[in-house]
Amino acid sequence: MIYDHAIHTLDGKPGSLGDYKGKALLLVNVASKCGLTPQYTGLETLHEKYAARGFSVLGFPCNQFGAQEPGSPEEIATFCSATYGVTFPMFEKIDVNGANRHPIYATLTTTKDAQGEAGDIQWNFEKFLVSADGSKITRFRPTTKPEDPALVAAIEAALPK
Repeated sequence: MIYDHAIHTLDGKPGSLGDYKGKALLLVNVASKCGLTPQYTGLETLHEKYAARGFSVLGFPCNQFGAQEPGSPEEIATFCSATYGVTFPMFEKIDVNGANRHPIYATLTTTKDAQGEAGDIQWNFEKFLVSADGSKITRFRPTTKPEDPALVAAIEAALPK
């Protein structure tokens, strides 16, 4: 189950997705130097809009796509905070594809997108929405913007009842 995987926060503290059980979650592999990086603004807007209703964006920095997340944890944290005002939880830099793929993403990549395709992450800012009870995961490809009506509707449906 998605909640069983341990992971460290961006500042190195041990944690688990189990810490967020009962919330709708939007897991996103992020990067600071990508053409899609401005999505941080929309992700933060979603986080702020729905946090009080049991929702959280969770960011997972990844340097596997064009080396677009080369920074240290401190540099990533400073960039996200200073440039985009990010307040949602950020985790350690991980691999989302390949032999060293983090177990969270080993689980997530089995989820099919709207076209019925599962498998490797395509690029930075691929999104996985986990329902509050953990029973449903919905996949949105990188070019789906945070304000996309389909994503917003899916978030509203995934919130705790």
